Amino acid sequence: MQAEVGPVAGSFLQERPSRRILRNETLLVLALSLGASGVSALISFVGSVTKPGGLKDQAATLNASAAPGRPWLDLTWQLFGIATALVPVALVAHLLVRERAGLRVIGFDRTRPWPDLGRGAVIAAGIGSTGIAFYLAARALGFNLTVVPEALPDVWWKFPVLILSAAQNSVLEEVIVVGYLLRRLDQLGWSPTASLAASSVLRGSYHLYQGIGGFIGNMVMGVVFVLLYRRWGRVGPLVVAHTLLDVGAFVGYALLAGKVGWLPTA
Repeated sequence: MQAEVGPVAGSFLQERPSRRILRNETLLVLALSLGASGVSALISFVGSVTKPGGLKDQAATLNASAAPGRPWLDLTWQLFGIATALVPVALVAHLLVRERAGLRVIGFDRTRPWPDLGRGAVIAAGIGSTGIAFYLAARALGFNLTVVPEALPDVWWKFPVLILSAAQNSVLEEVIVVGYLLRRLDQLGWSPTASLAASSVLRGSYHLYQGIGGFIGNMVMGVVFVLLYRRWGRVGPLVVAHTLLDVGAFVGYALLAGKVGWLPTA
């Protein structure tokens, strides 16, 4: 008598998840990452606008010391924060592998390093100058807080940590908000226009802690990034561009703050 044969190992990978599963998965990924950051930024913004005084008289500090006066403990906390912030990216990679796609399907791999670097550098050059001008104008008009990109002590690991932080921000945002989110929304049957709006508004939302200027500026950047992703099919250039922009902001502020008159400081 022939024994009953169970499910073939790995056969579940070939089954297309239902719309409900894809929707719930997407919501959970966002709730564990940048969706939660968007809610946090909204709460922070409400606190800022209801606080006495104008927005530009308040500061939004990034990359602050986690253990003032204790550099080795501070470094440990900085590296811990960077590593744990990338866990949602690892989750997305796992989910994409389960559908036999992997991160390569969104163009986050090493198959085209030089085109990715070149395109990313061009994007960063174009967005960087306009972004600074927009921030200064928004702050002058009272729509933005004073952004302090870094407030780390002057220790040997300061600049390496700032560069790692820039890379972490870039990988997290571009993989989830562009590559992963657009793939899932496409699978859920959203139109390209609706997907573009969702991705760009989400990007703007978790920058709302900076003020209205931060929300609008990053939402516009989100539109540009989605259009470029649709054109190239790769988040690689976007990660490069975002990394260069954040390195410029973090390291540039560390080098220039208090030395040039046009750069606002807290």
